[in-house]
Amino acid sequence: AVVPVAAPAAAPANPAPVFNGADTAWMLISAALVLFMLPGLALFYGGMVRAKNVLSTMMHSFVVMGIVGVQWVVIGYTLSFGDDIGGGFLGKMNKFMLNGITPDTLFQFVATSANAIPEYIFVMFQGMFAIITIALISGAVAERIKFSAYCIFALVWTTLVYDPIAHWVWGPGGWLLGKGALDFAGGTVVHLSSGVSALALLIFLGKRHGFPTERMAPHNLPLTLLGVGILWFGWFGFNAGSAVAANGTAALAFVTTTIAPAAAGLSWMFAEWIHSGKPSALGFGSGVVAGLVGITPAAGLVTPGAAILLGACVGVVCYLAILVKAKLKYDDSLDAFGVHGVGGTFGAIATGVLATVGAKGLIAGEPKQVLTQIIAIVAAGAYAFIVTLIIAFILDKTIGLRVEKEDEIMGLDQTQHSESGYNM
Repeated sequence: AVVPVAAPAAAPANPAPVFNGADTAWMLISAALVLFMLPGLALFYGGMVRAKNVLSTMMHSFVVMGIVGVQWVVIGYTLSFGDDIGGGFLGKMNKFMLNGITPDTLFQFVATSANAIPEYIFVMFQGMFAIITIALISGAVAERIKFSAYCIFALVWTTLVYDPIAHWVWGPGGWLLGKGALDFAGGTVVHLSSGVSALALLIFLGKRHGFPTERMAPHNLPLTLLGVGILWFGWFGFNAGSAVAANGTAALAFVTTTIAPAAAGLSWMFAEWIHSGKPSALGFGSGVVAGLVGITPAAGLVTPGAAILLGACVGVVCYLAILVKAKLKYDDSLDAFGVHGVGGTFGAIATGVLATVGAKGLIAGEPKQVLTQIIAIVAAGAYAFIVTLIIAFILDKTIGLRVEKEDEIMGLDQTQHSESGYNM
């Protein structure tokens, strides 16, 4: 999901794009793998809520396939990857409704390479990223957000927050891209933006009724663990697909996407074991997801050894973030901020330290890269937080953002959807 950078002025003329069948096949598979992460996320989140809210929670991941799927083709792609306007802030409307793109339109990921894929595939690959990003936010406000408000929020947030940030970091002429910010597959664009937005939304929405005194344990951890496995599987498309080619960079990203979450699952588990006396299945699964989040910005930019180090560290960091949540008593229902916000931030900074493959970080003699990463984190994080609060305020004052107390007590499956996850 990194965007091609123009060749230096001294370089020879860029070659004309040539269709590459192997790259095309890999990107078709990668796009499908990223979409498959949505049911994985639905299971991961669905198992962690109470039984009366399982369908409501899973619907948050499924409905955005429809909302953002349509939005991306109509306006999202052009806002993110259209020709630059506003000094790197947003894309023009030149690709509205995919205008000008045909089955014969080729997309060169690297301008100095002739290898190219049909642009339609790049459109859909990036669209899957937009879809899952908004779904991640839902974990912070599960069990209390009104479904109608969530649907409108998903559309508006993707348009006003995700699309501009994607353009900043990956779009042609994006201002953070121009500064040299590194984000191989979405640490800032996907995880930081969703995690920080989740924090803003949960602060505005308030705590669930009965939190933190009432027991709100996960109702079905086997569902959650199945979700972890599907997420990990889909993440290979997410990270290795971000090479936009079937090449050595994709192979490296595949390796790091295997070992960073492996190390993070272990480090979270051992941290929990030491702290509480017992390792939990939820802890290992959460650690795996934290590792996947942490390696996302670095997947094709660090060595396997650095990926293990990054994973081991991010597992502990995110576990500590969950402990801080318990102390501060803010109600991040399914730890969207603790895992994605904190993990995405850590991964983005770690990329600036550990990058040695195709880019140089601190350990490769480029200390300024860490500062560049911090600038990207602060800019994207502040923008996402503020705009999310504005969207939440407007929705709350118009249609209302939160369900009534009685509906929350009864459960959102019945009150929002007139269904039950378990008819036994």
